[in-house]
Amino acid sequence: MKKTKPSLARTMVTSIRNRRWRPAEGMVKTQVDGALTVASYNVHKCVGTDGKFDPERIIDVIREIGPDVIALQEADQRFGERSGLLDLNRLRLETGLLPVPVLTGPKSHGWRGNVLLFREGIVRDVHQVALPGLEPRGALVAEIDIEGRAGLRVIAAHLGLLRWARRQQADVILDLLQNRAERATLLMGDFNEWRLGPGSALTRLEPVFGPLPPPVPSFPARMPVLSLDRIMANRSGLIADLTAHDTPLARLASDHLPLTARLDLSKVEE
Repeated sequence: MKKTKPSLARTMVTSIRNRRWRPAEGMVKTQVDGALTVASYNVHKCVGTDGKFDPERIIDVIREIGPDVIALQEADQRFGERSGLLDLNRLRLETGLLPVPVLTGPKSHGWRGNVLLFREGIVRDVHQVALPGLEPRGALVAEIDIEGRAGLRVIAAHLGLLRWARRQQADVILDLLQNRAERATLLMGDFNEWRLGPGSALTRLEPVFGPLPPPVPSFPARMPVLSLDRIMANRSGLIADLTAHDTPLARLASDHLPLTARLDLSKVEE
């Protein structure tokens, strides 16, 4: 039987068929005991779908989500001093979120645009990884002890636009994990991979993360059809309720919708 090669048009049609109806207003999620809200959000350098630069809208969207851990991409300027674009002090006061510390330029918030923020816990270790490719891409690896429980490893990453680069970048992340002690690990970010199935560069991560979770369209924000943003875990049942945070404000603040999920802390300790 001849295999059908993945195509952008076929992927878009599949995504449209699988999409749920968009809510008119933000959905209120019920809090679950022993669960954390995690999120990934490409803030597009705080430029919205209306072309306006407005960092305050990004903070408002984050406040809508109410995350305990969130990975941001494109949160710094790309060139020059790579200055951070968000008011981290306001973000801390309004959400309680603190950035994982990184060694970088004095005006940067994150590592190659990646910022990882958490509400509660102790950061035990931070590792900044330069990913291969023509673009300045990176991954931020943090070991965080949450609520006095066993440590959680969180990897925030932004993969490249080129397919061959995404493959190499996935291999680097895989090698990094295989050379470290096994523990509950969360991998999230903008992976720029629109292909589904065997043609996806993300299948290279399956030796650690298992079968890829169902794709959730998050791009473009006004009419999401591509699942560029991902949240995945190395343990079955660690994450649940994977969804795009689809609100009127989120459709305006960035060209990506945030992706959110629930993390079961009981699985972290196993």
